[in-house]
Amino acid sequence: MKWLILALALIAPSQAGLRFGCSTLSIQRIDPLVEPGSVPSAHLHQIVGGNVFSPTMNSSEGDIGNRGTCTTCFFSEDFSNYWTAVLYFKARNGTYKRVPIYANADLEGAITGGMTVYYTQVDFNTNGKDKITAFKPGFRMTIGSPTIDSKSKAVAGLRYTCLKTKTTRFPETVEFPKDPCPAGIMAEHHFPACWDGKNLDSPNHQDHMYDTAKDSGFAPGGACPSSHPIRMPQLAYETLWDTRQFNDKSLWPTDGSQPFVWSTGDGEGYSTHADYVFGWKGDSLQKAMDSTCMFDACGNGKPLKSQTVAQMNACSVKDNVGEQTDGWLKALPGKQIMHKREFQG
Repeated sequence: MKWLILALALIAPSQAGLRFGCSTLSIQRIDPLVEPGSVPSAHLHQIVGGNVFSPTMNSSEGDIGNRGTCTTCFFSEDFSNYWTAVLYFKARNGTYKRVPIYANADLEGAITGGMTVYYTQVDFNTNGKDKITAFKPGFRMTIGSPTIDSKSKAVAGLRYTCLKTKTTRFPETVEFPKDPCPAGIMAEHHFPACWDGKNLDSPNHQDHMYDTAKDSGFAPGGACPSSHPIRMPQLAYETLWDTRQFNDKSLWPTDGSQPFVWSTGDGEGYSTHADYVFGWKGDSLQKAMDSTCMFDACGNGKPLKSQTVAQMNACSVKDNVGEQTDGWLKALPGKQIMHKREFQG
């Protein structure tokens, strides 16, 4: 469904939307929003975006867009940071191995890991009747929570797709797929798009935003309420976890249950969550939202500056923790405990 909408958008006139790749900036236990200053944080994250990322990112430290010197994202004026938890496979013997990430379909080239980032208006076909107001310097938000542990608490906009191919976009589930996926698992994070117009952040990093979408995907949400009247871009991430090397069910738990677990210790998928810190340079994002360009055609100065995949892949930040996160591990980084369900050998 979503891929059909995406394909139709490529030929529809007079709309603006960004879809671009960002390679991996770092994989480490750092979380400057939820655990500012903690080295290490409780669980592991994959981070993409600009090289200002650090254990502490106070808005008082200045405009990230003016401080960054490189970014792993296709648009070279985007020094924002985007991050999620990391997916692991748990073997029958109780050891863990980090699941690799691979690039989405129809991106800019051989991107190393990372994720696909979207900034759309109301949907792929229209910006509706409202002006889309870009995020402001100092803005940050999260969606979801590592403490969510049941389907009844699942957050709209956080979904999984069992990929038959890279272009599979339906059906979506609120928990991990239960069967092997021929082309991997896509994790989807869709953020709220209605802002209160006052606060760049809130104590829980969520209350300054409001979600009018009834479900996940890129379908239009309802009108913004009076409490959150400002329509912002619809921000979304897609991460393709390459689970193909683990598709042999003889490696799976003997009870047949699925073997994947977030770095939070969640073996069902309900704790999926994502973080965002705005860092576009100057008014570049607003220019894009006011334009009629689509996806990577917005680059090369039309109206955004862009860069090569080699430049994207070359950007990195210091590893502040220095722990092993890949290979076969006896425990998840941070010794996160499997919760809700234990695997039986």
